[in-house]
Amino acid sequence: MQKKSFIKNILAGIYERLRRPINPYKEVNLNWLTLKYYKHLPPGKLRRHRMLGKNLYFNNASELLHGLKEIFIDKTYQQQLSQNPYIIDCGANIGLSVIYIKENHPTAQIVAFEPDEKNFMLLSKNIDSFGYKNVTIRKEAVWTENTLLQFSNEGSMSSKIDTSGTASTTTVKAIRLKEIIDREVDFLKIDIEGAEYEVLKDCGNKLSMVKNLFIEYHGYFKKINELNEIFSLLLANNFSFYIKEATDLYPTPFSREKKTIGGYEFQLNIFCFKN
Repeated sequence: MQKKSFIKNILAGIYERLRRPINPYKEVNLNWLTLKYYKHLPPGKLRRHRMLGKNLYFNNASELLHGLKEIFIDKTYQQQLSQNPYIIDCGANIGLSVIYIKENHPTAQIVAFEPDEKNFMLLSKNIDSFGYKNVTIRKEAVWTENTLLQFSNEGSMSSKIDTSGTASTTTVKAIRLKEIIDREVDFLKIDIEGAEYEVLKDCGNKLSMVKNLFIEYHGYFKKINELNEIFSLLLANNFSFYIKEATDLYPTPFSREKKTIGGYEFQLNIFCFKN
């Protein structure tokens, strides 16, 4: 009996492996050779990739591959949404999240914020290229007040609000997210490179108007109390939540030896939903 179970498990494992797609990137029109080529492309030059029958513009191939894997292959934002959903995308980057949502929910109305100048240029080109309707893109940072802020325009996924007084920053317009949440929001995405704690705290009970919420939290161990406050805020607004590591930084967490180097000590993806 034990032998039969062992053989059965082996066969089940083989079957499961055979079921997996040989090339999971096929749906975004990437094959093995193109993947290798993109991984060695230097950043900084405007390029285009043919995807879903349209041109997708980018200037950083490694970030493009990371975004395609996270959004289209791993399907980070896959969810059930109501008819004609209203979505606010804070930190839209070059538009991959907008493209994924519109492809899966064509009638969605999306407001997308991206303050980085180079990213916004690509976001604009990509939305035009894909020909989406009911997508409003705004070259603004989301913040706790309507003001002007210093912003590190890196043209990458790491561009962020800079309060340190660094010389290599530019002035950007910021809007108060709390004032934008003025109706029921089916999905609110917040990926704003370290500003999420202040913005969420300011939004307070406006989050009661949000059905699904995604937070990419960028944190430090000495500020772990911020996470406690965010969780309390989520519970107060009747959210359940699930947490995943956005980047696997610590293969051996007790030693806290990082596998990769980044500006933050840890990054978490927090998926929030209401039953």
